[in-house]
Amino acid sequence: MSTVDPLLLSSSGSADSPSKHTAPARPSVGSLNCLCRADSCSSSVYEDCDTASVNFADEGDAIPRHCPEESDLSRVAERFQSADSHFFHRLSVECSQKERQRKISWGGVMEMQRSPSSLEVGVVSSSQEKPNRPPRGRNKSSHFEDLFSSEQEHDPRLIYINDPCRTNDRYEFTGNEIRTSKYTLITFLPKNLFIQFHRLAYVYFLVIAALNQLPPLAVFGRTASLFPLLFVLFVTAIKDGYEDWRRHRSDRNENNREALVLQHGDFRSKKWKHICVGEVVKIHSNETMPCDMVLLGTSDPNGIAYIQTMNLDGESNLKTRYARQETVTMISHSSYLGLIKCEQPNRNIYEFTATMELNNQRIPLGQSNIVLRGCQLKNTEWIIGVVVYAGQETKAMLNSTISRSKSSNLESYMNRETLWLSAFLLITCSVVATGMGVWLFKNTKNLDALPYYRRKYFTFGRENRKDFEFYGLALEIFFSFLSSVIIFQIMIPISLYITMELVRVGQSYFMIGDTRMYDSSSGSRFQCRSLNINEDLGQIRYIFSDKTGTLTQNKMEFQQASIYGRNYGSSLQVTSDSSHEITIAESSSQHDRKPKSEINVDALLLALLKQPLFGEERLAAHDFFLTLAACNTVIPVSTGGSPDLTNEVSEVGAIDYQGESPDEQALVIAASAYGYKLVERTTGHIVIDVQGERIRLDVLGLHEFDSVRKRMSVVVRFPDDTVKVLVKGADTSMLSILRTRNHDGLFDSLHAKTIETTENHLSSYSSEGLRTLVIGSKYLSNEEFSEWQERYEEASTSMTERSAKLRQAAALVECDLTLLGATGIEDKLQDGVPEAIESLRQAGIKVWVLTGDKQETAISIGLSCRLLTQGMHSIIINGSSEIECRSLLADAKAKFGIKSADLGKQDVEDLHNGDVSKLRSSNGQASESGIQNFQLTGVIANDKSVNIEESPNFDDAELALIIDGNSLVYILEKDLESELFDLATSCKVVICCRVAPLQKAGIVDLIKSRTSDMTLAIGDGANDVSMIQMADVGVGICGQEGRQAVMASDFAMGQFRFLKRLLLVHGHWNYQRMAYMILYNFYRNAVFVLMLFWYILHTAYSATLALTDWSSVFYSLIYTSVPTVVVGILDKDLSHNTLLYYPRLYEAGLRNEGYNMTLFWITMLDTLWQSLVLFYVPFFTYNISTMDIWSMGSLWTIAVVILVNIHLAMDIQRWVLITHLAIWGSIAATFLCMVLIDSIPIFPNYG
Repeated sequence: MSTVDPLLLSSSGSADSPSKHTAPARPSVGSLNCLCRADSCSSSVYEDCDTASVNFADEGDAIPRHCPEESDLSRVAERFQSADSHFFHRLSVECSQKERQRKISWGGVMEMQRSPSSLEVGVVSSSQEKPNRPPRGRNKSSHFEDLFSSEQEHDPRLIYINDPCRTNDRYEFTGNEIRTSKYTLITFLPKNLFIQFHRLAYVYFLVIAALNQLPPLAVFGRTASLFPLLFVLFVTAIKDGYEDWRRHRSDRNENNREALVLQHGDFRSKKWKHICVGEVVKIHSNETMPCDMVLLGTSDPNGIAYIQTMNLDGESNLKTRYARQETVTMISHSSYLGLIKCEQPNRNIYEFTATMELNNQRIPLGQSNIVLRGCQLKNTEWIIGVVVYAGQETKAMLNSTISRSKSSNLESYMNRETLWLSAFLLITCSVVATGMGVWLFKNTKNLDALPYYRRKYFTFGRENRKDFEFYGLALEIFFSFLSSVIIFQIMIPISLYITMELVRVGQSYFMIGDTRMYDSSSGSRFQCRSLNINEDLGQIRYIFSDKTGTLTQNKMEFQQASIYGRNYGSSLQVTSDSSHEITIAESSSQHDRKPKSEINVDALLLALLKQPLFGEERLAAHDFFLTLAACNTVIPVSTGGSPDLTNEVSEVGAIDYQGESPDEQALVIAASAYGYKLVERTTGHIVIDVQGERIRLDVLGLHEFDSVRKRMSVVVRFPDDTVKVLVKGADTSMLSILRTRNHDGLFDSLHAKTIETTENHLSSYSSEGLRTLVIGSKYLSNEEFSEWQERYEEASTSMTERSAKLRQAAALVECDLTLLGATGIEDKLQDGVPEAIESLRQAGIKVWVLTGDKQETAISIGLSCRLLTQGMHSIIINGSSEIECRSLLADAKAKFGIKSADLGKQDVEDLHNGDVSKLRSSNGQASESGIQNFQLTGVIANDKSVNIEESPNFDDAELALIIDGNSLVYILEKDLESELFDLATSCKVVICCRVAPLQKAGIVDLIKSRTSDMTLAIGDGANDVSMIQMADVGVGICGQEGRQAVMASDFAMGQFRFLKRLLLVHGHWNYQRMAYMILYNFYRNAVFVLMLFWYILHTAYSATLALTDWSSVFYSLIYTSVPTVVVGILDKDLSHNTLLYYPRLYEAGLRNEGYNMTLFWITMLDTLWQSLVLFYVPFFTYNISTMDIWSMGSLWTIAVVILVNIHLAMDIQRWVLITHLAIWGSIAATFLCMVLIDSIPIFPNYG
């Protein structure tokens, strides 16, 4: 279930809030601050508090079925406070693998804050942690930073409403003017050059050009040597300047926009750049927010506003924001006075912590009360707000950071070969320098024997020559070495990096334009968000996939319900309108509105709901659907008329339920179909139409869903003045807090039987692949309510550790619940998922599924998508302690004969090649004791039982590992990780269920840190971001859970099935193209350098050239560069149909067939003999001719250009018109340039 933004919780001062109840004093409960030090806690947070009596653990952990006593809580607090081990690790996103050390204890409590560039993890060691065990860490995460430092806690930001002068009296706040540009007219040239020379390639060219300016080292003409560098710098500067000019223009337009600002009692237009913190701003419908503002009032009497955050996070659905009832009253009286205390500016767009002091009241403010810069106002006439963050301090601007950079696996291999080429360059230069020293030593007294082109060297033109000056033997050897470096400079393929960038841009263009990866249902095209790792798509060995929204559609449909121990299925399909006619037609008015939906309903349940409210089952059904309609943050929006939802009678129209959680929307729609329609929601009350009769529930407080509690609750007051808490959540968190005794303190056997029956229904739902939730409620006595309200209001207005304090308040009422029932929601597989997974597995790719769902649900989905097959031997690990997990892993390895850690080289090769049988020891007949738990027998999926056949020999067996998150808490420790790695890598399939976001990243790192295999992570939600960023390649799905995954990814697409084409087609093409292009560039440069080397050997090691300066410069710039780029973008060794039909062709990339050390040295040997032929055939042919040295140089230039282009042409697999133009056009351009060079008088071979 996705984390949802809370409604603003009403305080005692609210118009809809009841007066405080006086409650007797109660001993204080021990602080549980150890559970969460951060103010934010979302579904992407994983925390585990392992205690004897209280366990706020991840799903799957056992929690005792009783309300925690105060003594228990005190012991927990004392236990963690005595640990005295609070610390924070700050890890950069770009940490190296060595830095990715284990810095977080998986058995301890983890608190994380979202940030695109860093991760802060607070660790509190549990008492079971080993004394000298180093903490663990994960370097890449989705979580934001900058929430609250200790300094901020004591010095919050103070905003005086409508008093900007007092607010800014110390000039501590920035103005609202923004600047996204990098340069000004004065700083452009120095700053741009400084940025460009951060590239090693430019520094290398600069050093070579500088050496060539020295008279003893002037191998090339000074202008010619500077031309390549100046050309690249000029072109890049023009590009950067144009882009920055566009940013300046955009900034100017943005800053000069106008908004209505309260000035001297009236709202007057004011440019955005002049708006200050503390000013009151009015925004009308469809206008954009100029800054971050706290809502004070809206056109809706209840303070509701609808905004679209497309410009901020890419989400198109409307979100609801609220103004406090206290401030709405203030607006109506035109009184703009008050003080806001809020956190310092930070990047977290999903959290906001503040309080407002108004009329001697402290009013809590949260994320639902703030509208951010860039958002648009929709379906609301106007809003009024006070500016809290402006300009560069707004959350939108703080999040405008450059995405992290990655380097491809192929590029790392290329860098390795570059070192070999560097060594070869030093060797050739040393040979020339040594030869020159020997020659000069023998001819020191007879320098007239020097060749004429060494005795006189040119400075400008043929007639302007300067005599040779002898600097001494040592210096001459040194100068000869440096001159050789200048001549052989292109042996180091620095220009290759620029060529690779151009090729990647072209490849990305065709990937983006591939219509077969266009999702028509969502209108989303393929996105290439990183240009550095295209070729990595052709070498993926492991895929780590989320389930919900990635493999499934994330379009929830209510299918089954268990109410009061009775199962109700889907026996009738009706639309909401027809359901309305069946159930409540006779009692509805003509003004009732119906939700836009179609849902399956059960006839028996419909009949039960039509009966009078008598009997336990009927009352349970009533409370069940009432909870579904009320316990959520869904907002009903009328689509048939006015969006105003406050009128008791609205005009006829349909209701569109707006919510950020697809689960909640499905539950609300289901309740509506059964006659419990949510028709109005405000900050202080909820109106539900029950069979034509409207019930108003006062909202006294709401505890949002978080990944620690795994549940959500709302405290409401009914019209009869009774107070009740309505709760829904995951079964692992709900079943443990259900009551087992009645009001008399006796064991309630009837309720216990209902719980047992419901648990059976839950297992059945999970086996069918349904997502499950448990529903419960509890009446609160005056004493219980008073104590909760006091604690709740204190937590709501806290500026520090608000989330932790709210969880403590929730624990007071979320206990001893009465079970109402459970729900089963279907999330269907996306189209083409089974076929895609099957093809990926045939391609040699291992697919692992990491999900937060129950084990039965995960197994069912695994069978449905063909991830699990009937012939697999399944290993199920469900451990509740470190000892048990160690035993289960050891038994599984022994049963299937899997070797221990510390694999040898050959073992790693076998593992890479997918031959897991070679990794198993010879004694495959190990004891089978304790393996009974590993069978899937009895799990139902599609009405078929999964029967695992026992075999005496498992050498050729396909294994599937299913492991839960609770086991990973103990396994992801240093001494057990290797055991899990051995077992998991020997399995064809791995499914991790009930895992937290940080555990997902830990599983990815388990593979990355122990193998050189390429990993890919794919997901659609915020809880997948840490996994996506940890993997070598991250893919985001444009789904229903927001855009966080997409924004953190390297590539984004609309459906999982497109991954098949992305990897098998584009991945294969990109890898083969890039691998060949790298080898070809090595060949092209080396053959040219060796030709010059052979020439120097025949000229007394004189470090001179027969080629003109410009021919040497144009060789890599004009003569041979264009064909390389064109082939790197367009060449195809196989058609896309062939690659899709034969998935095993993808294994060529897994085996590094396109680029490896062997191919590199073969290419170098090929270069060696080709250069010998290239040089000596013309040399001996024209040895006795009258051709001068420059004519021979022109001949060699034309010959080498023709040779390398013909070599490329022979290797091209697919010829198109552009390829012909590039190849033959380059040869023609070479002749043309040679003619032009020979026609210019200043060149040596003029005439």
